[in-house]
Amino acid sequence: MNTRDKDWKIVGINFDHMHMGDLLRQTHEHPSATIAGICDADPTRMEEAIANFSIPENRVFTDIDVCMKTIDPDLVIICAATARHAEYVEKIAPYGKHLFIEKPFADSLASADRMAAAMVPGQQLIINWPLRWYPSHATAYRLINEGLIGTVREVHYYDGNRGPLAHGADKIVKDVTPKLKAESWFYKKSEGGGALLDYLGYGTTLGAWFNGGKSPVDVTTVIGGDPSLEVDEHSITICRYADGTLSKFETKWGTFTDPWTHQPQPKCGFNIIGSEGTIASYDLEPTIRIQTQEKPEGETIPCDELVHPFHAPIPYVLHRIENGLEIDGPLSPEVARIGQQIVDAAVLSASERSTVSL
Repeated sequence: MNTRDKDWKIVGINFDHMHMGDLLRQTHEHPSATIAGICDADPTRMEEAIANFSIPENRVFTDIDVCMKTIDPDLVIICAATARHAEYVEKIAPYGKHLFIEKPFADSLASADRMAAAMVPGQQLIINWPLRWYPSHATAYRLINEGLIGTVREVHYYDGNRGPLAHGADKIVKDVTPKLKAESWFYKKSEGGGALLDYLGYGTTLGAWFNGGKSPVDVTTVIGGDPSLEVDEHSITICRYADGTLSKFETKWGTFTDPWTHQPQPKCGFNIIGSEGTIASYDLEPTIRIQTQEKPEGETIPCDELVHPFHAPIPYVLHRIENGLEIDGPLSPEVARIGQQIVDAAVLSASERSTVSL
């Protein structure tokens, strides 16, 4: 229950990423939150949100400072291109508001550290990873935390979609034209584009959540895709840990189907191997499969039902802040930084075509 005297005032700044529409919908549907304002330098990019949520003209801005000074929000959602995350955080952080960054954390570890350093006391930096809110993965984490499979030794991840331009907010299907691809930041190296930066952080960050925050000693990455593009569409990363175990993280733009409509093959999600059992947790599936010493033949069990406010990022974040709690798990800068460090190593490995130390 909201303990505040007034609704949470939330603003959305920069519409580079289509997930802004999903996050604004969560805000719109939250009983104690209001879309207090939206801001983007290009007014046309806000038209869909204005129509969807009946946002009045006096809450629509093209200048960040005017938006922040006029609205004085409690929480700011930032959906800028990956390479501009640090720039936006450094610009908005001095206002002292909680900042909610849509994944990935940043385009580099240096940028992630700039973001953390820009925060002021009492202000929380939140990095949202949508896979965190899939019941299958939340159930997997609960079972790991309860010790069902012992100590996590390996995390194997495969994920992606048909491509970042094949869908918009609310997963509305869109036609991908060569012109759209040429103009999109997703396909520009300078803007932090590419399947590796788009999806690898999911696997490495949730992987760190699953394995108790362990980091590998070295990383080997290979990238592929259309050679005419300046960014990758496919990456495979192998992490080697101090105990000799290996984990694999694979990202793909161009899966046969999107996992939220029909699971492609290979399935998108995680296979987690522990000292006493295994878990197969796939995106958006209603069940997960487990193996234990007691049932080595395996069994399929239903996923937990995630209930408000633990079912989605905006309700979760507001609940944590209202109750004076730090953001935890994959959304925390501490866990997300482990994921980002691995991503940085992967980028360097792919560039040098060699194994690199973390």
